Amino acid sequence: MKKSILNIILLLAVGCLLAACDSEGDKFDYQKVGLLISGTEQVPVQRFTVDELPAAYAVTVKATRRCPKDVTVHLAIDTSLVRSYNATHGTAYYAVSPSSVAIEESKVTLRQGEALSTAAQVKVLNTDDFIEGATYVIPVTIRQVEGDGGEVIESSRTIFLQISRIISFYSLENNQNASSNYIFPDDKMVNLTNYTIEFKVYSYNFGNVGNIKRVLAIEGKNEEEANMFRFGENGSAGGDILQWVLPGGRCFSSTHFKTNRWYLVSCTYDGSTFKMYVDGVEDAQTSGSGKATPFQRFELGMSWGNYRTSQFFQGRLCEVRVWNRALTASEIAMGFAGVNAQSEGLVAYWKMNEGEGHIFHDATGHGYDMDWTDTWRDDRENGVLVAHDYSQYIRWIKDDNNKVAQ
Repeated sequence: MKKSILNIILLLAVGCLLAACDSEGDKFDYQKVGLLISGTEQVPVQRFTVDELPAAYAVTVKATRRCPKDVTVHLAIDTSLVRSYNATHGTAYYAVSPSSVAIEESKVTLRQGEALSTAAQVKVLNTDDFIEGATYVIPVTIRQVEGDGGEVIESSRTIFLQISRIISFYSLENNQNASSNYIFPDDKMVNLTNYTIEFKVYSYNFGNVGNIKRVLAIEGKNEEEANMFRFGENGSAGGDILQWVLPGGRCFSSTHFKTNRWYLVSCTYDGSTFKMYVDGVEDAQTSGSGKATPFQRFELGMSWGNYRTSQFFQGRLCEVRVWNRALTASEIAMGFAGVNAQSEGLVAYWKMNEGEGHIFHDATGHGYDMDWTDTWRDDRENGVLVAHDYSQYIRWIKDDNNKVAQ
């Protein structure tokens, strides 16, 4: 009974696909069996987790009904399809090099009376030439069908296997004594009219409302037009709510953050609307003043006066990025593990995964390295900045909690 219901659902879904094709001029022969790659019924992109090499993924072909006779289908990896997919869907996937992947048993068969083929094994052989932060896909497509027993449903001809590598990484482990500011030279100031600020955050604990825990701030040389991020601000619905203090306003997350897990926070401004994303999903938005942020200063934690103790954020930080454009939702969703350091519009990128030393290196090469022997803070809350060497308080951590599927 369950199998009959599933078959009905599949036929209805495929019927919709065929109707769409017919409306565009593709004349489907309804006397034939419809063929599609398994897993593409709703979305063509499927995750391929790669832990150890070589790694294999079984690709099969499905029929809309039982085949009246044997059908042979030839599958192939066609990396040229990545560019057209990106253009259509606004994504930024990378195509794998032919030497990195292989397909075994590429000729699969649907036997008479069956609706599922034998499996082809798609293998990732190595990742040596993969660019750090880039997301790769393997397009596996139906190249040819032997005989006249089946016809390909075009919208499900190709599956894009998104390679998801398990990566262990270092991150910064916050120390309240390291809370301070790095101020870039005047020639490094960038006026951000449209922008995105991103960071990954991991909290050990949250307090109640009013027990503020400040994470970081991106701002002007004299703290003007700041984009500042903190938990527990008055007016929020809990100590686990993130507040984004933005130029001319503020925005609270809808998400109640949990302890002991990583989150990617992405905040965009497109010239009229401020949007906060949590783990790639739009979480909150507000209108703003339209003021630009003169990015020239990075504040770690809360450095003013004695507040670095009372507003200390106890947790971890990594993957801090500053862009000069508002990223799209699809771009944000692809950046949880990292991004290509040469991405369009990426101004500064501190992976904070050095593992040693006291310099946060800018992965873009644009010259925004931050040396924690040369930081500045207002010790006495009188507006006077004093130089401090806090390099001895930089702490790195790498454990089982610092793993991500890229």
